[in-house]
Amino acid sequence: QVQLVESGGDLVQTGGSLKLSCAASGFRISLATMGWYRQAPGKQRELIASITNGGSTNYADSVKGRFTISTDIGRNTVYLQMNSLKPEDTAVYYCNRGPPLRPLTWGQGTQVHVSS
Repeated sequence: QVQLVESGGDLVQTGGSLKLSCAASGFRISLATMGWYRQAPGKQRELIASITNGGSTNYADSVKGRFTISTDIGRNTVYLQMNSLKPEDTAVYYCNRGPPLRPLTWGQGTQVHVSS
């Protein structure tokens, strides 16, 4: 059974850092492009970072230079290191397969709130 479990969200001040984790089960992340997505209140879910099985990464302009996506193949886990956080980073964060692969069943996400 495919499952994605995100964790690590918290309330932080502007300029702070967080590291999100996404534990995957039921499939191997090493065989897929993986991505981190976020959904802010009243907005659509958007892809903000992705990593291919070859290790190539891509970032949305809004997070480039501040966020880093990585994987631990042995733990079948995807990470998102977030630095220099801004209030506009406040959102629920999800991981899933990245394009061009279709997303799997979404996890519950993890809430990040950045206070000004």
